[in-house]
Amino acid sequence: MADSTTDSFGADSAEAPGGGTAAGASPRQHRSLRRNHAFRALWSARVISYAGDSLSLVALMLHVADSTGQAFAIALLLLVGDFAPALLGPLTGALSDRFDLKRVMIGAELVQGGVLLLIAVLLPPLPVLLALVAVRAIAGQVFQPASRAAVPALVPDRDLETANASIGFGTNGAEAIGPLLAAALFPLAGVRGVLLVDAVSFLLSALLLASLPSLPATPGADTGRGALFRDARAGLGYLWSTPTVRVIFLGFCTVVAFNGVDDVALVLLATDTFQAGNSAVGLLLGAVGIGLFLGYLLLARYGMHASTAGLLIAGFAISSVGNLLTGLAWAVGAAFVMQAVRGLGIAAMDVATSTLLQRAVPERMLGRVFGNLYGAVGVAAALSYLGGALLLDATSAPTTLLVAGAGGTLATVATAWALHRSLGRMNPRA
Repeated sequence: MADSTTDSFGADSAEAPGGGTAAGASPRQHRSLRRNHAFRALWSARVISYAGDSLSLVALMLHVADSTGQAFAIALLLLVGDFAPALLGPLTGALSDRFDLKRVMIGAELVQGGVLLLIAVLLPPLPVLLALVAVRAIAGQVFQPASRAAVPALVPDRDLETANASIGFGTNGAEAIGPLLAAALFPLAGVRGVLLVDAVSFLLSALLLASLPSLPATPGADTGRGALFRDARAGLGYLWSTPTVRVIFLGFCTVVAFNGVDDVALVLLATDTFQAGNSAVGLLLGAVGIGLFLGYLLLARYGMHASTAGLLIAGFAISSVGNLLTGLAWAVGAAFVMQAVRGLGIAAMDVATSTLLQRAVPERMLGRVFGNLYGAVGVAAALSYLGGALLLDATSAPTTLLVAGAGGTLATVATAWALHRSLGRMNPRA
């Protein structure tokens, strides 16, 4: 793991005068992130955690399919694992701002590992399984904003872009490798064995996180009765009352709400529009992952050549135009190229969003902002699936992709205008 961590830590980006970052990075900055042992531990823990997530998802989907034979049961599993925890974003983010981030992350990993161990031993009936999966997913929802909020506490400001890109590179690779590991382990260990391996992975992640320095909450946090709900409300109020944060939040969620449907639309584009087989479906669905992987690698390796805000808008635009042009594609190969380019845009918007928020948001609010963002993105993706499914039934896959891309592009233009106005009134570091 250490070797792969070192390889992905490329040149970081020095902050340019007046905001944004300078092109490239100095050798000293390159070495500073590579030698940051605390960040290496956080990076490795996140990679292991995300690999475990994808590993157990495959195992549980196959178990549910074999034990029930119902597609609806698989849909319920995905709904409980993805959408339901997103609704708790304000509360899970508030936990990060109330307690030591190190303890929050370790606790979340231990809960996930313990729940998976319980599932592996019992392989319970569907209702109990769904309840346990919900608990594990909520613990993962706690871990996610806490791990993002920990980055600026471990990494110098000038290294934030590279750190966030390195995290994206590692987690995207882990999510891609997880299903392959599951496929290799199933013949040897079966469902129980795969789930046990996943439980051990969360324990290993917790052990890595134990090496981090203490990351205490802001002094003076209220611990009285009902304080968690008051903190959650305060987080929502801050999100809505702070212009720049509100613009980033709404822009990200709107772009996702338009473009999230591509996962569904690409299946029909390959099978119905291009009259191609299942291999073409896999090719198109994998194209975004390839673009993501390359995007994170380039940003981690070579640093920034534009302002962080410019990278955000470019990411929104590229990800949206990628879907629009996919709707105009004449063959599987052309659609593959457009989706790979779209993946580059998604990597850019992810790194830029994390970096802007880490610089713009006070430490005492950072966990809640990330918790609310990830929760809202989950809701936006669910709405995109539902609305996109209706549009697909009424029209066609190319039309749906054209509408999604055009809507995302309009949202990008509106976000660029609003962000330009709001950035002038905030801390110039952003």
